[in-house]
Formats: sequence, C-alpha cells, structure tokens
Amino acid sequence: MEIQKILFPEVGRCTEKELYYRTEQECSRPTPGVLHEQTLMENQRKALEDVANNSRITFSYEKKQIMMQKDAVVAFDTYFNGLSIEKWKKYTVIGDVSLKLTLSGRFMVTLLTKEKIKDDVLVHVISETIVESEKETEFEFPYTFADARGMYTFTLTALSDNSVFAGGSYHATVAQEKVRDVKIGIAICTFKREPFIEKNLRILNEAILKNPESPLYGHLEVFVADNGQTLDRERLSSDKIHINPNRNLGGAGGFTRDLIEIMTHNDELHVTHALLMDDDIVIEPESLIKTYRILTLLKEEYEDAFIGGAMLRLDKQAIQVEAGASWNGGFLKSLKQNLDLRMCDSCLYNEIEEYTEFNAWWYCCFPMKVVTPENLPMPIFIRGDDLEYGLRNMKTLILMNGICVWHEPFENKYSSFLEYYIMRNQLIDNSFHCPWYGAKQLNRAIMGHCFREVIYYRYKNVDLYLQGIKDFLKGPAWLMEQDGEALHKSVMAAGYRGQDLNTLDVPFDYPTFEQSYKYVDNKKSKIKRMLTMNGLFLRAKGTNVVPMSAARPALFYRKKKVLQYDVTSKKGFVTEKSFGSSMHCLCSAVGLTIVVRFKLKKAQDAWRTEGLKLRTLDFWNGFLGLK
Repeated sequence: MEIQKILFPEVGRCTEKELYYRTEQECSRPTPGVLHEQTLMENQRKALEDVANNSRITFSYEKKQIMMQKDAVVAFDTYFNGLSIEKWKKYTVIGDVSLKLTLSGRFMVTLLTKEKIKDDVLVHVISETIVESEKETEFEFPYTFADARGMYTFTLTALSDNSVFAGGSYHATVAQEKVRDVKIGIAICTFKREPFIEKNLRILNEAILKNPESPLYGHLEVFVADNGQTLDRERLSSDKIHINPNRNLGGAGGFTRDLIEIMTHNDELHVTHALLMDDDIVIEPESLIKTYRILTLLKEEYEDAFIGGAMLRLDKQAIQVEAGASWNGGFLKSLKQNLDLRMCDSCLYNEIEEYTEFNAWWYCCFPMKVVTPENLPMPIFIRGDDLEYGLRNMKTLILMNGICVWHEPFENKYSSFLEYYIMRNQLIDNSFHCPWYGAKQLNRAIMGHCFREVIYYRYKNVDLYLQGIKDFLKGPAWLMEQDGEALHKSVMAAGYRGQDLNTLDVPFDYPTFEQSYKYVDNKKSKIKRMLTMNGLFLRAKGTNVVPMSAARPALFYRKKKVLQYDVTSKKGFVTEKSFGSSMHCLCSAVGLTIVVRFKLKKAQDAWRTEGLKLRTLDFWNGFLGLK
C-alpha cells in the first residue's frame, strides 16, 4: 500500500525547493555505518547551489521530474519527502516499508535513516544500489533496518548524464483486514473571503473530489459555513461540497454549524472524521491524503487520536509557526516555533514528540464520535474555541512532517476587537480546565495589560478588555440571552479600525515606520522610561509611525500622536496621548480588580455548571437560528 508520495514544488502552492529536495554537486557518497551528519555533509554543503543556477541538476515544473548530469546528487531528507517512520510504526499497523522510484539513466540509490540526538544528527546507511534503464522504469528498494527511528530518507547520485528521476512513493505491507473504513468531512468557516475559498475548493475538486485516481476519492465531503452569506452557492456547491449560509457568530459558530450539518446528515453521509480548516490558508492536497492514510491504518489503541497540521508562514513558506501547543491557564506555549524547515535538523526536531494539549483549527482532524448533541464547541466567537474543545476531548495528537497549511502570520494581523474576546474567553476556558486560576492571577493580568494599552494610547482597547471581563463575571446565563451577531457588532464598533492613510492627521512616512520597526532601546533609555512610567507624567510632543501589531513602549515615549500602521491592509489609526484618559483607564482597571476579588469564584462556579448548557445542540440550534 502506498503511504506517502514523493512531492515536487508547484507554482501557486509552494516553490521552496528545499522543502522537497536538496542538491549537492559532485559530493562523496557516505559509506555504510553510523556517521554524524556534520562529517557526512561537510564537503557536500560547500557545493550547494540554487537549482536555477545549477546546470547539473534541472527541475521541470511542467513534467514534475528532475534531470541530473553525471556525479550530481539530490537528497530527499526534507519536510515533504522524508518518511516519519518512527511515528508510522508507533501509531499505525504498517509492516515492512519500501521505496518505489521511477528512473531512467544510471543511478546510485542510497537508503538512509536520520535521527536527531541532542545537537547531532545521526545517519545510518541502510543500502546502496546501482540501477540502470534506458527508459522510465519503476524500481523498488526495501528498507531493511528494523529498529528505525526518526526519518527514512534517500539520496540519488547520477552515474550518467541526462539521468531522470520522475517520481516515487513510500509503500508498506498492511494486512487488509486491519484497514479501517474512513470518510473525512472537511469543515470550513468563512466570512467574505471568496478568493481563498474558491481557490481551495478548486484545488480539492481537481486533486480529490473529481479525481478517481486519488486515494481520497469517494472518501471526502466538504462543508462550508458561510458566515458572510456572500458565496455563490449555486456555482460552488456540488454533491460533495455543501455550502450553508450562517449567522456571523465567528469561527466557533461557523465550525459548530459544519459539525451540526455533518452530525445531522451522517446516516446518509457516513463521515467518520471531521477536519476543521481555516478559510484563508493554502493547502497541500497530499496533507489530506496522508491524514486519510494514517486514519485508515491506526492501531486500535489510537483510534481516538486527533491529527494536527502545522502552520507554516504564507510569506516565508519554509518557516514553521507552530506544530501543536500546550496551555497553562493563559500562558499559551506554541511548540516548535520559527523552525526553518529547509534544514534537515529542523525536520528531525519535528519528529521528536513533546507534550501537547491541543492543535489549532487551521488544520485539526478528530473522530466524529467525539461530536455529540451534548459535546459541541463553546459559543465564544473567536480565540479559545479550538483550545477549549481540544482540552476537553483530545487524548493523543499525531503531528507529522508534510501535514501542514500555509497561513498569513499573526504578527501581520491586528484587530482591536479581539481585546474584548481574548481575556473573556481565557477566563471561560480556565473555568473548565484551570480551576487554580484565581483573582490574584487575573488581577495581575488586568493591571499589566491595561497599563500596556495606556502606554500605547489605546484607551478604547482598555474599555473593551475590561468589558470582556465584566461580561464573564455575569456568568453563562447572560451569554445565553445575547444575540451573538448584535453583540459582535457592538464590540466591533467600540474598537479601533484601520482607516485610509490620507484621512489621518499624522502623515504616513515609510522611513519613519521602518526605523520604528528596527529601533533598539538602550539601557539608559529603559531606566528613564521606567522611572517616568514611559513618560506618562512628562510633556509630550511630536509624532511617530509604528507597526500596529508590533508596538513597543519606547516608540511612544513622550510622543503626542502616533500613527499605528498595519502592513497587511496598508491602513492605520492614530492614537493621541491624554493624561485624563490614562488616569480614567487605570482607575477603571483598579476598580475592576476589587470587583474580581468578590465575584470571580462565583462566576467560575456558574460557568462550570450552567455553562455546560452552552455546549449542547439544543442551545446551538437556537443560537444559530436553526429552530
């Protein structure tokens, strides 16, 4: 059975070639045995060149093949083309593994295992085989190293000119009676993002839904909750794509609507697993196929496992943002952050399993038997819905190289309205999962957060933040009575919104913005700012232009007005220093800390008991207007 296909770069999806293969020119071959990668690759790395400038190795995007001249070497110890053998062996029922390659010309094929041990990468050469063929021929090479750890991989060395590698795949022996019957229901929530949705639906149609050769053909349904009610349903829908207009109740409302649709119609659809995905991502269809393969081959003890996809940056496609996460009462720990996946060491670090508690819903797959009329997500609009559902239901998270999405990095995004939701939802999540989180921790967070926003002159944000906490203290009964759409509209109206730069009273100057972005504070300046509360009690003058999503106190020191610029939308808003507003915000924060001491525990108890009603199908049907 094919368990993983060898992938090539593709225009419109990902062209970072070192995520797929590495080129090493005229390098010496490894000798059998265990070697340190540093020794093995020392001379090879000196010869690394960009493929476009490497006349000895040519990749064709059109033909999806690599042509190699004599002595050229290509390695596949990469993010998409290494095989995570240790995880395959741990979680699935696969037996012996082999590699099938389609080749023409004369090649040395070297099979290896690679494993990260502390700061070293250990390499074990399994076999070296010379093959030759005048026309494209499929060859099979068995991996005979039984105690494999880390990654299975291979290298190709051309022994004649014009030798061609035209594709391949990893295969495994599997007892047919152990293969599970799996059908995935993709759940997408969208709000007026037609370009992303239409592109991803087109990819799914071409690669899977209308492709009988795909392993997923006939095993995939797609559900889209259209929160903006702007999609062309007639044009985009099909017997496999189900688009449902939905009230704008955020990601929580959209994903829950999808889960309800799957659950309601599952007698006819027979969906076994839900796969929740963001709308503004770029997907690799092979990630879906690999997810499907794993699910069909899971061992019995892991049949309830979740499968998570890593988030890679859309602007820097080789950089990993997160692969799984853990939660400690509000101190979110993203795992394996900022790894450069062009490096083999980073890919092998991904193979090491760490403690995880949830996977974000940009790509998260779980069994539909988790989804019941009494076990739906919490109606908290945005931020924390995936976290709470994961903490509640996830026992095992499987993460594997090659299962990922590309997403716009969060530091390029800024939304003032999130000030209302983040702490409110954190408190809701903590009520269920972190009972130790009390008034002391919350009051420390209140004062720290509000002081920071006062320093940035974002007085509206302080009001939103405090209102979110006040609404939490009202308990779940208050939320049950709310019109979710109306509540969100009022929250949106209360915050800052990006405006056309030409309408603002602080002129936008890019060199000033760039200087702010790169500014490094010195020790003397830090002491001065600390002693004066960042100049709060000093006279302010002048203006500055700063990054909206990466503001720092030093950029606001003694400035009267500050243009806060969003690089993504190319819009901004201006905040102005006001001593009166600063005092009002800080006094409001202090006042709320007093209220928290008396009301927090009662509110937490109410959420833990009455809040259970918010997870039910009966509540959601009313909240979504389905009854």
